[in-house]
Amino acid sequence: MSFAIEELHDVIRVIVLLNLAKGNKLSKLKLKRRIDKVCVSLACINASELDKSLKEMSSQDLLTEEGNTVQLTERGLKLGKDWESLLLKKEPILEVVAGLVDGSITGIVVILSAFVAALSASAALFAAFLTLSAVAITNFSSFFLGGITEDLADILTLQNLMNYSLSDIPDKGERDKSLLLVKRLFTILDKDIHRSNLYAAIICGTTTFLAGSIPIIIFITLPAPLNIIISLSVVGLIIGIFLVRYRSKKTRVHWKITLYETIAIVAIAIVVSLLLGGIA
Repeated sequence: MSFAIEELHDVIRVIVLLNLAKGNKLSKLKLKRRIDKVCVSLACINASELDKSLKEMSSQDLLTEEGNTVQLTERGLKLGKDWESLLLKKEPILEVVAGLVDGSITGIVVILSAFVAALSASAALFAAFLTLSAVAITNFSSFFLGGITEDLADILTLQNLMNYSLSDIPDKGERDKSLLLVKRLFTILDKDIHRSNLYAAIICGTTTFLAGSIPIIIFITLPAPLNIIISLSVVGLIIGIFLVRYRSKKTRVHWKITLYETIAIVAIAIVVSLLLGGIA
């Protein structure tokens, strides 16, 4: 279950884990072809090297072999998901949290502003649409453009660490093959990183818009004073249940600590937004 990359078979193991991380069965021939796509002409592995790596993984209870097909075990699936999360950041924690926080704060600010200013339904709807759209688009662009830059920097650091470990391989042929294979692997992962950041940006933008629009729609459609009571209660539910529970579960922090942190951050953001709105 180690993350160490110290020899050629470790590199092959990572590629196998990434290819089987969805839990599907795959023939050894098809798996070999997929690895060949990763390889460049000077770095392609042969069938015996793949078989040796598969046997090592089988002895570590990472996969099972049935004839000419292989499939990851529960232990292997966990390690494969961990590698996917490490290389491609497929665990949507930050984008969901940011979307829920920004959407909830925007919703509260719009609702309170409309309530205090006694705006008509059409004016409140217009203001809500503009505000939520602006916040959602900003979050989308931040996660897409900023996320790509940050992830590529992280990936480059990880690649350099792998190269450093592999450079200690005494056999020159194996060392050169390992380094070229890692280089080619990260070149291919670059495309997946862009796709992963696009998904993250869509998730964040959509979450932001939904978290803000639901309570605002309730506020506009219901009669007073039910509209303000129910809409703010919905915001409280979004923050208290979805945001706190999700963040607590993913970060493995006790929910009470997460709740106190969230309440403090949301309260400060709301007060500052209303003060700035009043000054403007």
